[in-house]
Amino acid sequence: MTKEHLIDFDRKNRIGIPETIFCQDKDINQIKNICNDLDKEKTTLFTRLSIEKYSKLPKGIQKILKYNNISNSAIYGKIPSIKKNNSIAIVCAGTSDMPSVSEAHQTLISSGQYSKIFADLGVAGLWRIQKYLEEITKFKIIIVAAGMDGALPSVLGGLVSQPIIAIPTSTGYGVSNKGKTALNSMLASCSPGITVVNIDNGYGAATAAIRILNAI
Repeated sequence: MTKEHLIDFDRKNRIGIPETIFCQDKDINQIKNICNDLDKEKTTLFTRLSIEKYSKLPKGIQKILKYNNISNSAIYGKIPSIKKNNSIAIVCAGTSDMPSVSEAHQTLISSGQYSKIFADLGVAGLWRIQKYLEEITKFKIIIVAAGMDGALPSVLGGLVSQPIIAIPTSTGYGVSNKGKTALNSMLASCSPGITVVNIDNGYGAATAAIRILNAI
C-alpha cells in the first residue's frame, strides 16, 4: 500500500515556491504523518490549519510548527532570512479582511519575501488611501484584499502603475454572497491589468507575487 501523501520536495527548485500542505480536509493523523516525513532544515507552509487541529498535534510537532492563528497557517522547519525591501505591499479594505491578508503575509515569509501590510484603507474613506498612497507606490507589487463590493482594487488600479493582485474576501452582508459579489466586481473591473485570485485565497495572491518577482 502506498502512502496517502507524496511530498513535493523539489517544488522550490522547480517553480520557486516551497511545498505547501493544505490542511482543511486532512485529519490529525494525516497531518502528523506528513510532519514526520518533512525535513526540519527546509521550509514547508501549512495552510487552513485550524487551531483545533493544531492543538491536537503531538507537542513535539507543535514546537516545530510556527503557528499563526489569524491566518490559520503554520511554517514548519527553517524560516528563510528576510531582507527588508520594498517588494510587496499588502493593502486591505478593512480589518475583517485580515485572515486573507495574514495568509498572504505568512506565505511570503515562508519564501523569504518581505511584505508590509496597509490595513483599513477601504473606499468608504478615500482619504485613507491618499494618506498612504505615496508609500504604497514605492513597492514593486501590490496585493489588495477587499470584501463587500470589492471596489478597492479598481480604485487603486487607477492610481498606481504596479502589478495589482486582488483577493476578493467573504466579508460582507447579504448580497455580498460570501465573497462572490467582490469576485465578480474585481473580474469586471474597468481598471486594466488587475489579476484576481479566488475568494479568500491569500496564498494564491502571494504565490502569484512570488512568480512575478522570480521573473523580474
